Amino acid sequence: MLTSISEALGGNKLMARVARSASWIIMGYGASQAIRLASNLILTRLLFPEAFGLMALISVVTVGLTLFSDVGIAPSIAQSKRGDDPDFLNTAWSIQVLRGFALWFAACLLAYPISLFYGLPDLATYLPVAALSLMVAGFNPTRIETAHRHLLMGRLTALDLLSQVIGIIVMVVLAMIWQSVAALVVGGVAGALAKLALTHFYLPGAPNRFRWERAAVTELITFGKWIFLSTVFWFFASQGDKAILGKFLSLEALGIYNIGYFLASFPLLLGLAVTGRVMIPVYREGAEPARISRLRYGLSIGVLGLLVLMALLGPWLVNLLYDARYASSGAIVVVLAIGLMPQVIGMTYDQAALAAGDSRRFFVYNAVRSTLQVGFLLIGAIYAGLIGAVVGMSLSMAMSHIVLIWLARAHGVWDARHDVIFFFLGGLVGIAALLLHREEISLMISAVS
Repeated sequence: MLTSISEALGGNKLMARVARSASWIIMGYGASQAIRLASNLILTRLLFPEAFGLMALISVVTVGLTLFSDVGIAPSIAQSKRGDDPDFLNTAWSIQVLRGFALWFAACLLAYPISLFYGLPDLATYLPVAALSLMVAGFNPTRIETAHRHLLMGRLTALDLLSQVIGIIVMVVLAMIWQSVAALVVGGVAGALAKLALTHFYLPGAPNRFRWERAAVTELITFGKWIFLSTVFWFFASQGDKAILGKFLSLEALGIYNIGYFLASFPLLLGLAVTGRVMIPVYREGAEPARISRLRYGLSIGVLGLLVLMALLGPWLVNLLYDARYASSGAIVVVLAIGLMPQVIGMTYDQAALAAGDSRRFFVYNAVRSTLQVGFLLIGAIYAGLIGAVVGMSLSMAMSHIVLIWLARAHGVWDARHDVIFFFLGGLVGIAALLLHREEISLMISAVS
């Protein structure tokens, strides 16, 4: 068995590089979430739930600015024939730097109006500081994307983890001193600075220089225009829950929801981290369909297995890790874990469109999914509070899978048997989890809604 594993991970063939990269991503993501969990356990005892609610809203704005201005530099480098050309890379980096400054300036302009919208004056103070991390990230070297393009993840994973540790240490120390959400804000900026410094000095390759090649700009914009529109809708899919619930819930309840979301969503985010980095090269380099199928089944089993654990053990895990103030997060973990299962089932399909340069169909899928998610979430929140919002979000993910099938069929990658098997298994687990934790869910509805 050890010989088989060694053969799978050795050499420079495509699937060997995929196996190594997936291993690094999984180990790195697992370590990252363990570090984040440890920091949460410390910070939830140093700070108050309202601090995490306020930080969730700050994240909504900063992530929103990032997604509303994403021109697809990372997938462009991953799929382009010029992905290793210095002129192409330096032009992409120059666009990225200018975008970073624009994002920080936009955050400064929006800070006061957003604070009025949510009725939270502190947002006007903290948002411009938090957005400094966006400006810093603009200077990150394209060697990061080159490592992703060639599935060389080892050193990059280590540097990402080290920068995260630095940022969290800053957060914890400042939380002990300040007892304020400012610790989370400044720690985020410190983490961004650490990543910039570490990747600049310790990732191999030539440093970036300012360059503006017209042909590269044209290619980036042509491919990136649909990515830009896709990420606008991806914002609503990934941050719409917090943006909407921020108007319906107190900061304390939003903080409790955010803790539950962190635990429930980490299996999905792990799966997306793997597929988003390894599937484009797999499709681009024409891996055998049988190998792709085995990879798809392996990812689905692994990620859905983790979601099953969250659905069945969520309340117990919350009670073990957090104090009584966060007890309602356990039921949130259960309901969200069930709702996220449909997205996991189709997580490898959309990368086939990007690998083929079909950013238009990728946009259509994201637009439909986000529209359904925001619409159902809003309707659920209006009529049934938090539990209605979560149920609405879950229904939208199941419905949007129909559009994902259309995208997958267009590129010849849809696996009907795979989807039927995992939808059936997910449904059984969902029913069992709801029955097992019906009392916790009832208590959550009365405590948080």
